[in-house]
Amino acid sequence: MSCKIDYQPPSDLLKGRVILVTGAGDGIGRVAALDCAGHGATVILLGRTIAKLEKVYDEIEASGGPQPAIFPLNLEGATLKDYHDMVETLEAEFGRLDGLLHNAGLLGRITPFEQYNPELWDQVMQVNINGPIWMTQALLPLLKASEDASLVFTSSSVGRKGRAYWGAYSVSKFATEGFMEVLADELEHLGNIRVNSLNPGATRTWMRKTAYPGEDPSLLRTPEEIMPTYLWLLGPDSRGHNGLAFDAQPPRE
Repeated sequence: MSCKIDYQPPSDLLKGRVILVTGAGDGIGRVAALDCAGHGATVILLGRTIAKLEKVYDEIEASGGPQPAIFPLNLEGATLKDYHDMVETLEAEFGRLDGLLHNAGLLGRITPFEQYNPELWDQVMQVNINGPIWMTQALLPLLKASEDASLVFTSSSVGRKGRAYWGAYSVSKFATEGFMEVLADELEHLGNIRVNSLNPGATRTWMRKTAYPGEDPSLLRTPEEIMPTYLWLLGPDSRGHNGLAFDAQPPRE
């Protein structure tokens, strides 16, 4: 699916919207949170490291964006009760959710499947797909309470075509694409919730460096440079697009 790298979002694109970003402490999640706030959204920062979330919180405050909220949660150990407790808190504070960006992710290891550690496999699947699935189920009532809600799942090129040695990460992203399509089809009749996936592509992040240690990072786009597609999907201009797989940047030659 085409990207929106040239999209020019109006400054008030997300004004009045409440958007939850997972993995908001660093990398793409941090930049997405800052950009959403910069375009008027009240952002709920979810992540496992409070110090990182507090730093993003301070950056948003310093830039004059709407006051954000912090919700510390480690998806690796999160339970169904944790998700429902989170919903109670968010419902009392905000009453609805207009956007949900599932961005938190775990790479695991780039290794032959024959040598893959089963415990690590379960870890990756928990953070990348099981956690987002049950968090989404818990948050659906808040998304339904919105007049115009956008649910975005972070995918990967290895979740659209399998690649040797990518193991649990690749499989978790295939599952992400499948769940996105199932949920989008189920919610289509509601008309107020759209569900799509977004592949960030090769981006200058710590995860990318871990996967490709010999790569020159200066050749990669920064998280800031791929934000237009994120903003387009989370804003009102993407209405009518549901169950689709988007790219945040053109594929590399």
